[in-house]
Amino acid sequence: MSLNTFGHLFRVTTWGESHGPALGATVDGCPPGVPIDEAALQHWLDRRKPGQNRYTTQRREPDAVRILSGVFEGQTTGTPVQLMIENADQRSKDYGEIAEKFRPGHADITYWQKYGIRDYRGGGRSSARETAARVAAGGLARAALVELAPDLAITGYMVRMGPREIDRGRLDLDEVGRNPFWCPDAAAAEDWASYLDDLRKSGDSVGAVIEVTARGVPAGLGAPVYGKLDTDLAAACMSINAVKGVEIGEGMAAATLRGSENADEITMGPDGPEYSSNHAGGILGGISTGQDIVLRFAVKPTSSILTPRRTITKSGEETEIVTKGRHDPCVGIRAVPVGEAMVACVLLDHLLLHRGQVGSNRGAIG
Repeated sequence: MSLNTFGHLFRVTTWGESHGPALGATVDGCPPGVPIDEAALQHWLDRRKPGQNRYTTQRREPDAVRILSGVFEGQTTGTPVQLMIENADQRSKDYGEIAEKFRPGHADITYWQKYGIRDYRGGGRSSARETAARVAAGGLARAALVELAPDLAITGYMVRMGPREIDRGRLDLDEVGRNPFWCPDAAAAEDWASYLDDLRKSGDSVGAVIEVTARGVPAGLGAPVYGKLDTDLAAACMSINAVKGVEIGEGMAAATLRGSENADEITMGPDGPEYSSNHAGGILGGISTGQDIVLRFAVKPTSSILTPRRTITKSGEETEIVTKGRHDPCVGIRAVPVGEAMVACVLLDHLLLHRGQVGSNRGAIG
């Protein structure tokens, strides 16, 4: 299976399956001299780790990352960094029934149609377990960004669970780490808890919308026409398992606005250009403006549910299936650190591309 690599200069290849002995990432193109160790990467993996509360899958994985190459005396060497995470709590027997059946909403049927073979134990490469490798790579990208763009900060949070949204008038980023939903609205988090409890007990699931904001992004990242920053951000987030939509800035809502409403007016401030609003989400013509980059992605409901669903077998017989095992009632919860990781990888990649092509910004204003 090809196309397991993303990035231009900072290139990440993920490998491994949900129920294999291990999974991980090979990261090529990380600059040398970046301070990093396993503890620094583990910090980010612990945020995604399953089994931390009743709202996520109860699969018990330590997600302990090992650095196998590319780091010497606590710094990157400029050679490929190999990251490995061993799987410790597989229950492949939970998936015996789906060896011959296709789970509705999963990639089972498409993997079989394309390749004629599939790892039915937890979905193999199509499992959200693959995203642990992305978070490890994202931790390395963050460490490099600290060295190259120290003012840059990436924060993800959930803004919608099913039909229930946050109140942006109560948005408090300090609240994000205080509840199990990465929710910036304390009142919404309390409401979501009872809502998800009821869904979990009924054997059902629900989707979510995640927002990721990157502050302190230098102006000038990205390139026309096919190297747009928003193109790569959208592709990176769209590649996350279960994501069905991505938008930047106003996104789809921009279609409802007039030009006079949508265009962000520009004035000259003491430190350079200032914008009256940020409908563009920090990107114009595929190039960062220096404003906050704001993107959102929609995560579908977990397809592995206890509610019986109609399906077919490999031989084409109609049947019914109940997906057993340990699954997230809202997989969007653990998608927050994954989204942050993908944004970090893309921003570092484009920062390196920018430095390689133009060095520093050439167009002075004022």
